[in-house]
Amino acid sequence: MTVLEVNYDGLVGPTHNYAGLSSGNLASQAHGGQVSNPREAALQGLAKMGMLVRFGLCQGVLPPHDRPAITTLRQLGFRGNDREVVQRAGAGAPGLLAACYSASSMWAANAACVAPSVDTVDGRVHFTPANLLSTLHRSIEPEQTALALRRLFPEARGFVHHEPLPHHLRFGDEGAANHTRLWGEPGAPGFHLFVYGMAEGQASGPQLYPARQTRLASEGVARLHGLDPQRVAFVQQAPQAIDGGVFHNDVIAVGHGRFFFYHEQAYLKPRADVEALLRGGLQQELVVRMVPASRVSLEQTVRSYLFNSQLVFKDGQLLWLAPGECAEDRAVHDFLVEMAAEPAIGAQVHFLDVRESMRNGGGPACLRLRVPLTADEWERAHEPARLTPERLAALEDWVRRHYRDRLVPEDLLDPQLVDEVQTALDELTQLLVLGSDFYPFQRTAVSGA
Repeated sequence: MTVLEVNYDGLVGPTHNYAGLSSGNLASQAHGGQVSNPREAALQGLAKMGMLVRFGLCQGVLPPHDRPAITTLRQLGFRGNDREVVQRAGAGAPGLLAACYSASSMWAANAACVAPSVDTVDGRVHFTPANLLSTLHRSIEPEQTALALRRLFPEARGFVHHEPLPHHLRFGDEGAANHTRLWGEPGAPGFHLFVYGMAEGQASGPQLYPARQTRLASEGVARLHGLDPQRVAFVQQAPQAIDGGVFHNDVIAVGHGRFFFYHEQAYLKPRADVEALLRGGLQQELVVRMVPASRVSLEQTVRSYLFNSQLVFKDGQLLWLAPGECAEDRAVHDFLVEMAAEPAIGAQVHFLDVRESMRNGGGPACLRLRVPLTADEWERAHEPARLTPERLAALEDWVRRHYRDRLVPEDLLDPQLVDEVQTALDELTQLLVLGSDFYPFQRTAVSGA
């Protein structure tokens, strides 16, 4: 069985802004209040998707969420039409309004965990949306994410969808950003590494920032997906790494195929134990590289997002899509180029400009959700969300017509922005054939509420 290299990227939404909402995400906090460029952010994301299409890889699009999240603001007691809700929230609770305007669904690595059919007990692809309960602005995403995944991968066509895990701190789940699947051959069963920040009953943990993923959550996802327990492992992050800005595992480690790359300070377990666990789980030749802190510090790791590179295979060659910031730090650049040139790795490195996303704390890997599919499953997925050169051009045109090129926190008080966003998203549902009831504002319009 052949399993295709498939990625679904989050399309950056029209309200991409820097509100500094994410505790523990140092880039998000550092750029809070600065000027963002939603148009450029969306075009940078589409350019990355277009590169993979030109490489001949399978690429899909995950639509942005409707923002501001009017439904959430109404749940919090703000009344009136959509414009009035925004004005009243802005006057009485600007922090809540900022959270409800966040375009964070663009980071699709947090959308869900996915298990390919070759790994599951029932031979079907499984999806579990992340509950993202550690931050307010992301905790309002799961319902819309679940709807999007069901539209793009219909249950009637053989895909399996689970509900997000219970909305409780004991089950904090941040999706694929804390999950790595390794495999020997494209059609062979994979080995699943789940990384968590806190275990049940653990007395101590990070002191500055929250541990977002729990072991209970990771275990729950593995059970829901029907994974072979012999092909699953759970490893804990080092608390010092979380306090250093490593809010997800994909900030300090990355793996794909037979390759796994991580920082010396990533995990509680000693290096030998981690590598033995990975090699024993994959049961095939595995290339593991550890970055010593003496070569690249934890601070440099977080600043450059070296490990948030996106790894893909094209005709058997590893392509390494790294943030452009990696080329700006000499130590990071030299280590990456040196490692990529090793015969056992042989990676082709590309430095990508996703600076608008990076300033909010998300690199190339944050923007995509891996969805390994067979050729038949790819054909059964929602065709209009599969990216082609023609669809890419249509989306770029859509962005240029509807997105602002400047957004600051004060602009979130502009009621005109609500109309602009809803007009844009209404058109997007037609481009991607998602239905006229995809977004809450569309359902409200139909009901006359």
